[in-house]
Amino acid sequence: MEKNKIAVLGLGYVGLPLAVEFSKHFKTIGFDVNLEKVEAIQSGNDPTNEIGDDALNKALKNGFVASDDTEKIKDCNIYIVTVPTDIYPDKTPNLEPLQSASETIGKVLKRGDLVIYESTTYPGCTEEFCVPILEKTSALKLNADFGVGYSPERINPGDKERNVTNIVKVTSGSSEAVASKVDELYQTIVNAGTHLAPSIKVAEASKAIENAQRDINISFMNELALIFDKLNINTQDVLKAANTKWNFLPFTPGLVGGHCIGVDPYYLAYKAQQVGHTPKVILSGREINDSMGLFVAGKIIQQMTTQKIPVEGSRVLLLGFAFKPNSGDTRNTRVYDVYKELIKFGVLVSVYDPLVDPGMMEKEFGITPVQNWNEQPFDFYVETVAHSVFGVVKVEVSPDRFMCLF
Repeated sequence: MEKNKIAVLGLGYVGLPLAVEFSKHFKTIGFDVNLEKVEAIQSGNDPTNEIGDDALNKALKNGFVASDDTEKIKDCNIYIVTVPTDIYPDKTPNLEPLQSASETIGKVLKRGDLVIYESTTYPGCTEEFCVPILEKTSALKLNADFGVGYSPERINPGDKERNVTNIVKVTSGSSEAVASKVDELYQTIVNAGTHLAPSIKVAEASKAIENAQRDINISFMNELALIFDKLNINTQDVLKAANTKWNFLPFTPGLVGGHCIGVDPYYLAYKAQQVGHTPKVILSGREINDSMGLFVAGKIIQQMTTQKIPVEGSRVLLLGFAFKPNSGDTRNTRVYDVYKELIKFGVLVSVYDPLVDPGMMEKEFGITPVQNWNEQPFDFYVETVAHSVFGVVKVEVSPDRFMCLF
């Protein structure tokens, strides 16, 4: 194991922390096609804010390297893929990053090498989609020449307590020997232990249902919010009452975005439909959660009208743009849905989120965020994301001009 040289492909919220952790035990190279990101990492600046600049600089001093040059990874013997898996507008899986990463590895793959996929996908994708690309590009054969493993990522962006080292890691491999090697590798960095799944498909499916289950539970809460709104009942009051029972699950309504919950159920639904089953529960849950931005915008307009605040031309500040509290991650953020819908009503919408990179927000969404929320007057304030830093806002803003979602 000590002779392993690891290449981690994809230096995002999952890949960078993983690469830095492995670099404590093995020679590790982080590979990413984004030169700007690579240069930031090599300069000691953590673009994900997941590990922090101090930990990154320590890793760099100890030999960790980030690069966009495939020549730098050709002498590695373990390749770990952590590229993002998104969806197309029609909700079908976008496997282009997986294809690109597999082709990159295939060009440098050698006999005896091991390829491990961590990217979330549907059951069967690794063996049915990725492996053929590896074989075609390398002219090598699975298990006869190289091994493949799958170990789904479980990192929770923004969560400093549950990180790669203290979350149980599910592992799997293309053969019994490969599976054991994959499991042994992750045991070197995961203090919480590992769970060796009986097959790659089982490991893939386990990740898919983790996110689908949460998505469905939240969609139920969101549907309740829609019902209780029509009944003029406060949803939070109902949940407080229901939570007094010991076995009531403490889910709450909310805007469901991000790279996992808002995307992964579509991967499972896609595979289900391929084998002739239409997943009604999964897809209905997705439909409800994807529509909540419009509902939220409508509630904001309703609240403003109740407070006799003119809608058209009014200045509204959205506090928070990330997809989840205490994170700067804006992938698939549903706050953008709220923003766009309010614009349609003629509202002059501004956004303040001190955790989100302003340049990224402007580049990705065309929104220039305000830097200091209290230095200019707004007619109405909406806490769209429950960042801890927003506690002061509730105190300083008039209650009748402040709205906290759900």
